[in-house]
Amino acid sequence: MTDPSQVQPAAQPHVLFVCVENSCRSQIAEGFARALAGTRVAVHSAGSRPSGRVHPGALRFMAEKGIDLSSHASKGLTDLPRGVVWDYVVTMGCGDECPYLPARQRLDWDLPDPKDMGDTEFRAVRDRIEQLVRELLESAGAA
Repeated sequence: MTDPSQVQPAAQPHVLFVCVENSCRSQIAEGFARALAGTRVAVHSAGSRPSGRVHPGALRFMAEKGIDLSSHASKGLTDLPRGVVWDYVVTMGCGDECPYLPARQRLDWDLPDPKDMGDTEFRAVRDRIEQLVRELLESAGAA
């Protein structure tokens, strides 16, 4: 396996967001990253135990921000493109359920899963993810 720190960076940073089900947090992060950075980053998300669907709350609360997740699908780690050297792997509160994936930079955003939260709490998690994605894109030079 190639050591990510020894590989030249891609012209476009590759970012992966990982949570357990790939239905809320990582989908929201992917949506914000795509909307904010466009083609300046290659963005993917996946789950260690994908639910098979994007949570209706994620669809609804991202639509409030003008971001349509209806074409997104809940994906597993085996669905990710092969041969990618990840510049950033961001785990999102999944602890030991998120396997180690090699990356130039690994971040863990300790975020609660909003799937069973009320509207106000769900929006708070969404807004925190937006803030963290903006900071990540800025540090990656893709803001």
